[in-house]
Amino acid sequence: MAAISGPSPTTSGRAGARTGLAERLPAFPWDSLLPAKQRATAHPGGIVDLSVGTPVDPTPASVQAALAAAADSPGYPTTIGTPALRQALVDFVRRHRGAPESLGAEGVLPTVGSKELVAHLPFQLGLGPGDVVAFPHIAYPTYDMGARFVGAEPLGVDMAQLAAHGDGALPESSAAQRIRLLWLNSPSNPTGEVLDAAQLAAIVTWARERGIIVASDECYALLPWTVDEVPSVLDARVSGGSLDGLLCVYSLSKQSNLAGYRAAFVAGDPALVGELVAVRKQAGMMLPGPLQTAMTAALADEEAPAAQREIYRARRSQLQSALRAAGGTIHGSQAGLYLWTTFGEDAMTSVERLAGHGILVAPGMFYGGGGGEFVRVALTATDERIAAAAGRLERL
Repeated sequence: MAAISGPSPTTSGRAGARTGLAERLPAFPWDSLLPAKQRATAHPGGIVDLSVGTPVDPTPASVQAALAAAADSPGYPTTIGTPALRQALVDFVRRHRGAPESLGAEGVLPTVGSKELVAHLPFQLGLGPGDVVAFPHIAYPTYDMGARFVGAEPLGVDMAQLAAHGDGALPESSAAQRIRLLWLNSPSNPTGEVLDAAQLAAIVTWARERGIIVASDECYALLPWTVDEVPSVLDARVSGGSLDGLLCVYSLSKQSNLAGYRAAFVAGDPALVGELVAVRKQAGMMLPGPLQTAMTAALADEEAPAAQREIYRARRSQLQSALRAAGGTIHGSQAGLYLWTTFGEDAMTSVERLAGHGILVAPGMFYGGGGGEFVRVALTATDERIAAAAGRLERL
């Protein structure tokens, strides 16, 4: 029998992968921090990792108990969530995000963490090549990735300028005319800036006039510091009392230390939520049953998030003073888990200099070109590690 010429199926498969989607994406930014992390780890007092906003404090006892009680879960969960979870979601957005009484169970949907939804929302809404996904010009990189995954064009926009000047804030290109999805992020990751109700309302009005869906990532909304409130896109002052074309994305990772549970949700326009449900059912995207029970308990627990907020307040105060003592200037940072800081030099220079003192932070260029002289300093380390970082900064 004659030998078959050409590459083996295994080799061919690998070659195909090299020309696939992964090859069209930029490198995962945190991989480039490895040398700085190694340098910080070598510090005699150990590393203080303030580069990623991952919670370190215990998951609330009420949530742990609910998870354990629901451990016997032999059947498949539902995509839409249990009736108890859906009602808890409705109650939460009415209490904390200003959602109208008209928002019912058909307007909420649990998701497998919020990053999953951010990354896949353009796909689940049917966007593709020729469409544009707009997002803040200094932003969490996953908004950009979500556009790239479906072949849409990513477009960074200054949202404060958009609120003030509408079309005048957009580039003079055809991209501005092809926006189909607009991401908001208030409080911002990484800058901590907050858009007020008037700014949000102006953006929503502008988007609705052009048939653009507005998705608002509000994951840090219950962590305000120097503002009285963090308005939601669901608030009647913003929405005009109508949920048409609006989605609010929210996560319990930060406020309830549930990052490991992947507990998040989307709420808003029932028609849009219905589209997401239809797609997610087909794809088998469902939060595990025991986690749905745990998430229901977390949504009802008001005391644990309030206590956690005070822990972060104390850590923020200590780091803020230390960063200023070290010559840093803090911008924005009105809410959320980060101090957006500049030392008046290139961000990577700051990263390397701080790594030499055992402190790892994230460079601002990870979040867009406008962050080139900033570093993002997370509040998510233990009290002992925060105190260690503060002591090192004050000695700089």
